[in-house]
Amino acid sequence: MSGKNKAVFLDRDGVLNKELGDYVCRLEDFEVLDNFATLKQLQDRGFMLIVATNQGGLAKGWYSEETLDAMHQHLKETYARHGVTFTDIFYCPHHPNFTGDCDCRKPKPGMLLRAIDKYDIDPAQSYFIGDRERDVIAGTAAGVTGILINSDQPISDVIDLIK
Repeated sequence: MSGKNKAVFLDRDGVLNKELGDYVCRLEDFEVLDNFATLKQLQDRGFMLIVATNQGGLAKGWYSEETLDAMHQHLKETYARHGVTFTDIFYCPHHPNFTGDCDCRKPKPGMLLRAIDKYDIDPAQSYFIGDRERDVIAGTAAGVTGILINSDQPISDVIDLIK
């Protein structure tokens, strides 16, 4: 039974904010990329916008849940000023070297499957935009079409792939 909603899932680092090459550990380093008009267009076309991000730096103790919340609040507020609302932000706080195996760390599809269930999403009408192969693998495993971009590449470059 497929859901009635459609979504564009978005990786965070390198897609919504500038890729630093490692974890973004401080709010001061969290630089939001300008994908405002493109995401507004997708939202206006009826897509939910849902973030799915690996945050293994939590398991490593490199930053706190409070810092992560502040970064996500900043992300939401910045996009909100441009009329864009994220339906939800899912993150995996685990890291295999510190917390063992989990079902949510991409390339596993756990975060997407939870969102699909929570928001009654039809995977066949949904997409996952990410800058890593693991994002596409997670999308495919959840029945969602994966779209691979380069880090910090404008999402407008791939909007024609989203039907």
